[in-house]
Amino acid sequence: MSRWRVDAETLAGSRFVVSPLAETVAALKTLHGGAGAHPGEQRWLATALPRYRERLAADPVTAALVRTALGPRWNATFLTPTPGAATPVPDGAALFARELAEVRATPPAVVRADLAETLGAAGESALPSALLGHEDLAGQAAGLLSWVWTETVEPDWARRRRILEADVLARTAALGSGGWAAALDDLRPGMRWLGGDGLRTGAAPAAEARELIAAELLFVPVTPGRSWLCWDVPPVDGRRARPGRRYAVVYPCSGVLVDEGRRPVPTALTALLGAGRAELLALLDPPKTTSQLVALTGLPLGSVGRHLRILREAGLALRRRAGRSVLYHRTAAGQVLVTAAGSGAQDPGARVHGSTGA
Repeated sequence: MSRWRVDAETLAGSRFVVSPLAETVAALKTLHGGAGAHPGEQRWLATALPRYRERLAADPVTAALVRTALGPRWNATFLTPTPGAATPVPDGAALFARELAEVRATPPAVVRADLAETLGAAGESALPSALLGHEDLAGQAAGLLSWVWTETVEPDWARRRRILEADVLARTAALGSGGWAAALDDLRPGMRWLGGDGLRTGAAPAAEARELIAAELLFVPVTPGRSWLCWDVPPVDGRRARPGRRYAVVYPCSGVLVDEGRRPVPTALTALLGAGRAELLALLDPPKTTSQLVALTGLPLGSVGRHLRILREAGLALRRRAGRSVLYHRTAAGQVLVTAAGSGAQDPGARVHGSTGA
């Protein structure tokens, strides 16, 4: 396993951020792997994968580039730059363009050195012939990432961003109540806060320990089931120098749910409980966490918490711990109420996001 030593200053300034480029790279890695982690991702692949393969078939250089850049144990450094924290955060397209500019600006010699590193090669002679001597591989990579964003991520960005922000809210709340050990628990396979200044970053074979002293540490959720570590390594004379100050852990967020095909909230239930509580009660089969409910409804975390408390006090919902998660589910009384209300007319417009209920 690898271990990071994180000093108090770095830890105090650590934060969770949303990155459209990280989401796009995770989507690219999923397309490259060709397999989805859950039914929703599999449906996404059914539409996106044929178009992705068609694009690569028409562009042999980009096809060779992506096969090399996404190595079995390491991503090419230029393809996965450490996200920056945008304040204030612009819209998704503007932030993506800002992040992509860093990929596009990578010098050719640095791109080739990064690609050689993914192959475990001592030199660039091991690179595919299609990549040797090509002077705009960074532009090729940026073009592919732009295509993945425009064609497969941006059309669904509003929903994806809602899920990502729900995960950030939930982990920030866990940080406040249980410290970094609670916030980082289950972030990625093998990751664990060891106490003191130790952060175990994964379950991979032993790797070089890293010292994060007066550094910038970011945690970046993505909706695909992908995870990686990245850090700045500034280029000097066409090669990478020593690591810089920015580090990031990209991790699959916990709030990814498939919500297509959901039944509308019964009108009678909305009239009885108010739109917010009615929607939450209707969603509690199967049981869900607060972060999942925030992601599905778009309601603020505080509103979801208040509604759940009232539903519990009314005997309509219960909570229970399942491993590291706290799940909310309907009681028998809550199930009877939803079933009875559902036997009446349904109102497709009953889902009113942002309503706090009666």
